Amino acid sequence: MEFRLLGTVSVETLTGPLPLGPAKRRSLLAALLLSANTPVPVSRLTDSLWDDMPPLHARSVIQGHVSRLRALLVGADAAAYGVELVTLGDAYLLRVPETLLDSQRFEELLMLARQQRSPADSVLMLTEALSLWQGPALSGAFTGPPLQAAAHTLEESRLATVEQLALAWTAMGEHHRAASVLRAEAAGHPMRESLAAALIRALYRAGRQSEALDWFHRTRRLLADELGIDPGRELADAYALILRGDPEPAAHRNGTDAALPAGGPGTAPHDPSPPGSAGGDGTVPAARRSGEGSGPPVVGGTPHHDLPVAPPGGPHPADLLPRAPRGFHGRAAELAALTRAAAGQAPVCLVTGPAGVGKTALALQWAHHSSAFPDGRLFADLRGFGETGETPLTDVLREFLLALGVAPRRVPESVPAAAALFRSLTDRRRLLVVLDNARDSATVRQLLPGGTDCVTLVTSRHRMEGLIASDAARPVPLDTLEPHDGTALLAGVLGEERVLAEPVAAHRLAELCGGLPLALRVTAARLAGRPHRTLAGLAAELADERSRLTYLDVDDLGVSAALRLTVQQLPPDAVHQLGRLGHHPGSHFDPYTAAALAGTDPVSAAAALERLGAAHLVTETAPGRWVLHDLVRLYARGLDPASGSEALVRVLDHYIATALAAADTAEPGGEPCFVLPDNFHRPTAVRDFTDRAVAMRWLAAERDDLALAAVAARSAGLHDRAWRIILLQWPQVVWRVRDSWAPLLELALDSARAQRDAYAESRVRNLLGWVLTEEGRTAEAITLLERSPGLAREAGDRLGEATALINLAVVQAEQGDLATALEGCSRAVRLAREEEDRHTEMLGLQHLARMRLTAGLPEDALEAARTALDLGPEHEEAARRSLLLAISGEARLALGGRDEGILLLDRAATEAERTGYEEGAVKALAALLRVTGGAEYRKRYEQALQRLADEG
Repeated sequence: MEFRLLGTVSVETLTGPLPLGPAKRRSLLAALLLSANTPVPVSRLTDSLWDDMPPLHARSVIQGHVSRLRALLVGADAAAYGVELVTLGDAYLLRVPETLLDSQRFEELLMLARQQRSPADSVLMLTEALSLWQGPALSGAFTGPPLQAAAHTLEESRLATVEQLALAWTAMGEHHRAASVLRAEAAGHPMRESLAAALIRALYRAGRQSEALDWFHRTRRLLADELGIDPGRELADAYALILRGDPEPAAHRNGTDAALPAGGPGTAPHDPSPPGSAGGDGTVPAARRSGEGSGPPVVGGTPHHDLPVAPPGGPHPADLLPRAPRGFHGRAAELAALTRAAAGQAPVCLVTGPAGVGKTALALQWAHHSSAFPDGRLFADLRGFGETGETPLTDVLREFLLALGVAPRRVPESVPAAAALFRSLTDRRRLLVVLDNARDSATVRQLLPGGTDCVTLVTSRHRMEGLIASDAARPVPLDTLEPHDGTALLAGVLGEERVLAEPVAAHRLAELCGGLPLALRVTAARLAGRPHRTLAGLAAELADERSRLTYLDVDDLGVSAALRLTVQQLPPDAVHQLGRLGHHPGSHFDPYTAAALAGTDPVSAAAALERLGAAHLVTETAPGRWVLHDLVRLYARGLDPASGSEALVRVLDHYIATALAAADTAEPGGEPCFVLPDNFHRPTAVRDFTDRAVAMRWLAAERDDLALAAVAARSAGLHDRAWRIILLQWPQVVWRVRDSWAPLLELALDSARAQRDAYAESRVRNLLGWVLTEEGRTAEAITLLERSPGLAREAGDRLGEATALINLAVVQAEQGDLATALEGCSRAVRLAREEEDRHTEMLGLQHLARMRLTAGLPEDALEAARTALDLGPEHEEAARRSLLLAISGEARLALGGRDEGILLLDRAATEAERTGYEEGAVKALAALLRVTGGAEYRKRYEQALQRLADEG
């Protein structure tokens, strides 16, 4: 299986391409592949599929395309390749190994080509990379603005690769091949000056001087006519190369073009610049730019005489880089992203990420393997997060200026003067400046070089949004390592034999270290010093959360120390928030949850989360949805250990209050558990659910965290919270009854029994018994439900008794005891009517109608269904209405009213389809197909079945 973006968006399989269908479905696939293995919010997918105002039903369209795409992948056995399309709340995630994606293989081949010492090897890699392209990127898709931008970026990468291939051919002396590679692209992109310049140089070196001159003048005229500009420096330099008439330019031997003096020994140099390149556009000729014959350089308006400055591209370029990192593994995507970010004029690349994630290692790995900086590479550790304080800017600038050849006595003492001199000296150089461990944007700005060909690479634990705003810094965020890269890092230190001997334990160690390179290196160091220690033994020790951080410290290195240096930079409110987040029982949180934990309000919590996010201590995975790395969570828990019990109670009560609001919005007539627990902590604010769909989405998205909260409550002995949190999910249980709810409800039943609460036990038995019935486990359901009415009466819960009688009657009817079931259901309806609870009465009437229909009493069934519908749909969900309409339709058919029966069943199916109640749609359409063979009903039935299968 192969996913293609470099050409027509497609999925290739052994049996041919998958039939993806319309352009918008290809757009959806492209958007998911461009963010492969990362959740993509529906809002971003909407932007990708529509370039103007999306339709009101955009979400439904996206859901439909996702459903069809998922079915295609399942049919192609995508899971065998590690491919999976999953729903994560309000986002979709396409899990796909990078090796199956042509754009990722393209980037990997580019990276390999840059690491080759032999031009011939580079040619092979680059040629193979370009062979992956089978047309313009993202063809066949409807490209909204995000996809247009992505296609443009991919095309820019392809053109840069063509230019690299031409350089590789040039380095081999194959100038005709270089010209051949470039000509087609230069013709197709006549305004791209770099392509034209490269072609002109290749033609000239191939002995085709007249063609080279013709191409230059053609391009110059085009730029003047279309854009009203003169040729830029690259084109001007290429033209100057021809005019100088050097038959074998020295620069091309190392793949660069330097400005060489014209003429031979004893001849006066002349100005080779074409019209407009010297003086007309403000550009200084090469000889005068370097200071030869033009006086001393000027800094801040003052001439600096006698500055011994190494010339650009001199024999000994400055190199202050520390040694390359050892045992570096993975990060191919990030290295490729750095290469892309380094393109353009005076780019500032910003590597950001949490403490210990390997930002410095990535920066040094990229810097050491880049050959694009002939004038030197500078490095400074700014110590923005060190205990000894930041490195003074005067020290950094002094070291830079000395490396560039400035005499010690000529280094200015003030920061502004030294920074101005640094910018002046780097103005015409191709230089790399690495600024490691930066804390704020202001510090970085004073260290930026002046040349447009210089690249600045910054690493920071902060997001540095100020630098992005002021200097268009291009962020390259760094996340933790995947388990296979983590085990490779362990193997790099311990040796492959030791890791291969315990592969499962090695994988477990990588997981326990959370993919954090610092934690993995500390773990490897512990094992390396103890050759007889097993990986499984250390994994068992790390599995204990209470001591894990202790085992991840060694000598002067450790996860705790790295995190401490980050936390000490935070304001008190952010530290308080972080400490409380450590006690969160769930996997993610929003400002409401964070506020409950910290005892603040959502606005203050959101501000604190932003500060923590800027310091990479929490990560925002979707708008308003944050997560905490496992090791950060353990560290945070230690910041405020005494508050653990209070924080847990507060967050549990937050979940109870929010779930109550969600249930009340989703089912306004329901009354699952309205009595709040003792000592309830009411949150300062509770999320407002505007409609049923929003409430149901929240319940679905929070299902796992609500379960974790209930488990934490039970473990802490807070049984009154545990069963409530579980039972309050009943609207989602009803909507997705066959979605493995029984284990969670059994936990709720244990908590209700532990609390000796007859009301709670009855309510939980009711819901669990019904779920077991729907799962076909009728014997277990009967055992549970038989005691439920008595418990409800004991608790004085008449509505609970009515619900219990209904659920018990359903099981009795399934077992064939219709008489007992009808009696129990009728009694339940009377109880609900006496309590004036329309919701429960309608529920009882629905089941009573179904039982009467099964008993051969269609007229009585129709009467019960009509009575239920007359209670008012405004008090009931659409699913119930759909079921009642279906029963009415079947009853009409049984009474001989074929046309009216078909009409009612059609209305039931339409109502279910409109609201996404797929099971109801399947039931109504199946009943229709039993009496009519309409092709339209068959099609709708199959579509509903497919949607139901897609939902699991």
